[in-house]
Parts: sequence; structure tokens; C-alpha cells
Amino acid sequence: MWLGIDIGTGGSRALLVDERGVVRAGCTAPHEDMTMARPLWAEQRPQNWWDAAVSAIRQALAAAGVSGSQVKGIGLSGQMHGLVILDRDGNVIRPSLIWCDQRSQPQVDAVNAKLGREAILRYIANPVLTGFTLPKLLWVRDHEPENFARVRQVLLPKDYVRFRLTGDYATEVSDASGTALFDVVNRRWSMEMMDGLGLDRAILPRCYESNEVTGVVSAEAAALTGLAAGTPVVGGGGDQASSAVGNGIVEPGIVSCTIGTSGVVFAHMEQVAYDPAGRVHTFCHAVPGKWHVMGVTQGAGLSLQWLRNQLAPGTSYDALTAEAAQAPRGANGLFWLPYLMGERTPHLDATARGGWIGLTAGHKRADLIRAVIEGVSYSLCDCLEIVESLGVPLASVRASGGGAQSPFWRGLLASIFNKRVVTLETQEGSAYGAALLALAGTGAYASVPEVCRAVIRETESVAPVEADAAFYAKAHRVYQAFYPALKPLYGQIAELG
Repeated sequence: MWLGIDIGTGGSRALLVDERGVVRAGCTAPHEDMTMARPLWAEQRPQNWWDAAVSAIRQALAAAGVSGSQVKGIGLSGQMHGLVILDRDGNVIRPSLIWCDQRSQPQVDAVNAKLGREAILRYIANPVLTGFTLPKLLWVRDHEPENFARVRQVLLPKDYVRFRLTGDYATEVSDASGTALFDVVNRRWSMEMMDGLGLDRAILPRCYESNEVTGVVSAEAAALTGLAAGTPVVGGGGDQASSAVGNGIVEPGIVSCTIGTSGVVFAHMEQVAYDPAGRVHTFCHAVPGKWHVMGVTQGAGLSLQWLRNQLAPGTSYDALTAEAAQAPRGANGLFWLPYLMGERTPHLDATARGGWIGLTAGHKRADLIRAVIEGVSYSLCDCLEIVESLGVPLASVRASGGGAQSPFWRGLLASIFNKRVVTLETQEGSAYGAALLALAGTGAYASVPEVCRAVIRETESVAPVEADAAFYAKAHRVYQAFYPALKPLYGQIAELG
């Protein structure tokens, strides 16, 4: 038995699989809601992640009817970019600024001014963005100097859970790639970034490949979780790289679209290639010696979650998508801009704001819901188009995540992408990928591609509807015109609110 643990935004999931990749049990323990003290701020307590992980592990072991001693290896996955800072005793100094926190634009501007955008691309193959870890750390330095003075270790969310499991400070290449402190081309920390910004190199953990063993479960963690002391823990991956492993996106020509709180279009790359405009991210893959490119929609599933919470509390997502299906394609001329937390791909704009455009007195709630789903899908299509422009070949897209559970949404994606959209037998995503990395890392399989070829199977497929694809191609061009038209106003809106 092998265990995958995913530290998500909404909860921590523990998943047990056997040597054939069959899921034996899975349990999720919810997290507290993120704290948003101000617009565009987002924080969570790392202790809450650990408590939820402990609960999920114990529940999964009980559900599978196995003991911790039967678990042969553990893989970790988690939300990327979050800042966890620890003091000399390993205590958390302050709540984590998580992936969707956008407060650090002044720090991004300062890094660009000090080091230069072109030099930064040479150092890390990506632009510095507000969502990344580095500007969050600099925000603490600038606004909470007493906390910054206590920092002795910087970790990412899943790696804090690793620390609590093993006592080791460690990360791996895919998650480290999203810090803005990692040399993606050479798969090592960027000392040019650290030294250029006057940061202490010692605060960075040791970095491994994703299937390498980074440590073993401690006696203290074993007592809490029910796992056996000495169980190996592999590097694992950031949630997107882990999800890609779980979807089999580990060889050329396969692309995935994951719709969770955020949305991601993800493609495997044999060689490094990056968008000069920085609209998509080029990171190290969880496959040793390989890379991936991904475009990110900040407010994907978040858009539908927000609509439900504010306008249809208590309504299930299935009921919402069923209602959306009653509206005609194009939602009677209504569009949704999914910029609830700014936007990454393709705009790189933390000040962008969301909203409906085209609203009339004749629109019904079904139109509002359908417009949200279509707007998120247009944004994901923007990501896909940039990925294709980098020379990534693709004929179909593997869909996963909460949004992809909806046949209605998958059908929309097929027509908006104008690609065949495929679903897989196992829809567990990040936790499943983390478990597969553990299978590869503990010797059950020779490599990550080998385990994926052995255990991942396609099931359903939906093709684009020709007439719908033609309609959505036109509507997508209208959608793409909104951002440049509104961009001059976003800064003024931010000043007002």
C-alpha cells in the first residue's frame, strides 16, 4: 500500500493505493476558511493543514482496514506558492500567505527594478508574480520586520507537512519552481536571486527530485497518524505537477485541464521552452529531467463557488450546472470575467477585477450561471492557445478536478477548446499523483512514466460540436476584447476599494 497526501486550499486528502494503482481508500479533512482581512489578501494557518492531514491519514487507514505498517511509501502534494516561515525552533511565525494572496505588487515592482526583468528570466525562466513565494517573503520583510528577523526557514505548504511528518526541511523541484527563487533550467536554487536581493541562503530547504526519498516518518508523527516510524517519504510535487502525474501527463503530446479553485492547463515538455512575455509558467516537472508549461486561471472553480455562496447558498454544484444547461449557448449575450483574485494567464495583472458584462433585465439566473462557466472556459482556452503557440502538440485534453466532474462543463470545454476532452478512470488528481510518485520512488516501478503507463486508463471522451465550436470561436474573441478595454480602469477601481 502507498499513501498520497494532498494539502489543498479547502482540505487535506489522504489516498491509499495498491501496487496496481487501484484506490483502496480516500478521506478528506476540511480546512478552516482562508482569512481575507483585506481585499486580495488570503491567509491560512499551517497548523490547521497538519491537523487536517493527521485526521485524513487516520480516516484513510481505518477505511481501508490496514495498519500503518502496511504503507510502504508516502508522497506529498499541495497548493503551490504559499509562504510558511519558521523560527529557530521550527515554530510557525505567522499565518501563511497562500497562493491567491495578491498584496505584494509593490514588492514585485521592487524586484523588477532592482534585478531587471530580462535578468530575472535568465535566472528563473519566469517573471516574478504576486502569487509567487518570493514577493510574499519580501512583503513580510517590508511590513513585519520583527517577524522577518525571526525567520530561519522558508517552506511551502506541503513541505511544512513533510517537516511535521519527518522533522526534515526539504522540498522538490516542481514546487520550488513556483517560488521565484529557483533556477528552473538547472534545477537548483537561484543564488543570483537570493544574493541579488540580500536574502540569506540558509533559509532555503534542501531540494530533491520529486520521486527521491527526502526522509522517513518520525516516531512522534507515527504516534499521531497511525503510520509506522521509518516509512519513506518522497519529494512529491506541487499540486499541478502531482495532478499531472495522476493524469498521466508525463510524456510528450498529452495535455491536461484541471478545474479546481484555480484552473490550470498543463503540458509536458522534454526541453525547456518559455513564453518571452511570461504569460504561462515553465517549471520543473515531477518527472526527473523534464519540464512542464502551464497557464493558470486564478478564479476558475472559485467563480462558481462565489456565485453559489452569494446567490444560491446551499445549492449543489450539480444543480447549478443543470440550471446553466437550460440557458442557450452564449448565455443570451452575457459574459463573465473570472478575475476574482486578479489574473495570471494571460494578463499577469493583480489589479484585474471580475464581473458580468452584457447584463440586461431579461437575463435569468440560469444565464448568470452559464456565463460564469463559459467565462472560466474562455480563460482556460487562452491558456491552451499560448501552450500550443510554444509548439506543444495536442489532439485531446484530459480533464480533471471538481469542475470536470460535470458532463455539461466537459462538453462546453470540448466545443470552446475545439478539442476532444477525455476523462480518466481515476479522478483523484493531486493525491493520486503523489501516491504514484511514492510507488516510483520506493522501487515498485522503475520510473514515473512507467507507473503512469501501467495504471492510468482513459474512459469517457466528448468531441466538440461543430456548430457550437464555431459559435464559441466568435464569442471567445469578444471575451478577449474586454480585458484591454477595461485595463485602464482597474487601477482606479483598486484606489476606490
